[in-house]
Amino acid sequence: MSAAIEITATLCFALAVLHTFSVSIFARLAHRGGPHAGTWHLLAEVEVVFGAWAFVLLLAMAALTDVPTAVKYLDDSNFTEPLFVFAIMVVAASRPVLELARLLLQGAVRLLPVRRELGMFLLIMALVPLVGSLITEPAAMTLAAILLRDGYFRAGSARFKYLTLGVLFVNVSIGGVLTAYAAPPVLMVASAFNWDTAYMLAHFGGRAAAAVLVNAVALTWICRADAIAAAAAGRPSRQEPGEPGAAGGHTARPPVPAWVMAVHLLFLAGVVLGAHHPPVFLGLLMLFIGFCSAYKRYQSRLLIKEGLLVGFFLAGLVVLGGLQQWWLQDLLGGLPPLVLYWGAAALTALTDNAALTYLGSLVHGTGEAWRVMLVAGAVTGGGLTVIANAPNPAGFALLKGSFPGESISAGKLLLAALAPTLVAAAAFLLP
Repeated sequence: MSAAIEITATLCFALAVLHTFSVSIFARLAHRGGPHAGTWHLLAEVEVVFGAWAFVLLLAMAALTDVPTAVKYLDDSNFTEPLFVFAIMVVAASRPVLELARLLLQGAVRLLPVRRELGMFLLIMALVPLVGSLITEPAAMTLAAILLRDGYFRAGSARFKYLTLGVLFVNVSIGGVLTAYAAPPVLMVASAFNWDTAYMLAHFGGRAAAAVLVNAVALTWICRADAIAAAAAGRPSRQEPGEPGAAGGHTARPPVPAWVMAVHLLFLAGVVLGAHHPPVFLGLLMLFIGFCSAYKRYQSRLLIKEGLLVGFFLAGLVVLGGLQQWWLQDLLGGLPPLVLYWGAAALTALTDNAALTYLGSLVHGTGEAWRVMLVAGAVTGGGLTVIANAPNPAGFALLKGSFPGESISAGKLLLAALAPTLVAAAAFLLP
């Protein structure tokens, strides 16, 4: 690409990042009403931001060169990750999968010497992110976000919700590094660096698990009163919202049979195993939607809209991030390992950590310590912003309706994620 296109792409990327930190301004304009309220509301949707600016970039690219060049760039971009996150969100957020997750967590809660509400909260914040190393980080984020939304975010203070969201984003980012395939920033470099699951367990697993547990326990202790009160005030009904019953209320949903849970679990496993092959996991998704339609009495609404919005967000990030190599790669290559760690953690807040590690993998002549610090820094900073880690937009989309004004402040999220990020940093850096 020409220098003019690269500079234009970086300008669009910078404006998109600035836009994500300014959505509250557009939300306030939308709430005032007026003939353009709909446009302001659209610009206030974080999931739309990067897709919209990616469209601006493509128009600029077509103007600076020609339409075929812009189309070719789009064709050459890899959209596997946005498509996978869309598919895994839909499957993981289905009622049978959520019911199975609740049953397993409720069984585990009985083993903990704490109140049930606190025990469930602790396991959502600790165990679910670590399970992300098996079912992938986007699936773990989807499960944790819905469990928090239904069990704790129907009530509770804004402070409690922001602290929880900050820890959730950080824990999911570092909780997926116990294997070589579940965390996007690890997946991007595993083949190039010759890292397998045994390597990840030996060099990252123990430290990541320790940080996840410390963050979860500290949050549960600090917010114990809020968690108990929120669980009691917002305890969800056992009825399906929006389904009118004969008595003017709601019809009770039938329990989900074990065989339906098993079928959903097989679909989830199939999507995870086919994560690198869009025809495979999208084909499974189509079959899954058909199965849900055939047995809709055991289902809740599938998150098609939410999944599409998150996929659109990530696709925009792919388009914009694909032209940042001209400055990011040289910047990363010139840093010593320790400086690289902090640099990667900071840069991750401004760009997707998977894109960051991929660009780092292209730097020639790097040593093992440099590579470890690159990935460790990238996953450490993965909770600081909504764009820092691919699963974050999924959690954002599922939880934003529970926050004041149905919007999540980027600045408050950054502040809430700082402490758990420093815990992760200590875990990865201390001998």
